[in-house]
Amino acid sequence: MPIAVVRAETYYLPPRPLPPNAWTGVPGAELVYHWIEYRMGRRVPLPDGTLTDVPPVYARINQNRWLADCVCGSAAIVSPVDPRWGCTECGYGWVAMVVPTAEEITTIERELLLIPQPHLRNWWNPGDPNDPTRPVPPVPDPGPMSEPT
Repeated sequence: MPIAVVRAETYYLPPRPLPPNAWTGVPGAELVYHWIEYRMGRRVPLPDGTLTDVPPVYARINQNRWLADCVCGSAAIVSPVDPRWGCTECGYGWVAMVVPTAEEITTIERELLLIPQPHLRNWWNPGDPNDPTRPVPPVPDPGPMSEPT
């Protein structure tokens, strides 16, 4: 049986001695905050409000994990069913996160499971400006160079 694509809901689990269902009902985008507080032993407040005048972040799959990247350079495992992003490192957020539709998520994950090596499972949102596989528009030819006079 192949290893499923990792989501926030399956990665950020309550540590012992908490019961496995201690975070049931916590939205996927907020799980990382609970996890960081318990694992790192530091307080990490949830973002206040939503930043609206900033570009969205894009969810992607990197080596079998749903991830989103922060403007500060950090990244975290995210939930593709909770389209919010907040960074536990710099405090940036909440920001809208661009995710595929539920049907697209199912298709993307099903297709990636056909790749037997989880570390080779990668997917970029077609609209993500950081996608390294996006076609780059050609640079116009500046024409012949003139000799300096």
